[in-house]
Amino acid sequence: MAAKSKARVVIARLLSTAGSGYMYTTRRLRVADKLSMMKYDPIVKRHVLFKEVKGSR
Repeated sequence: MAAKSKARVVIARLLSTAGSGYMYTTRRLRVADKLSMMKYDPIVKRHVLFKEVKGSR
């Protein structure tokens, strides 16, 4: 019987690069690279780049 690889899912915090301090939370696989994506920032009222930051636990 072959062993399945267990990829862990972690919660990632995405911080706006516009400097507004707005954050999104999402889930990603632990083995993947850090996330960065264009999302809407309601404080500056436009789409900006959000980058993953180190989460505090």
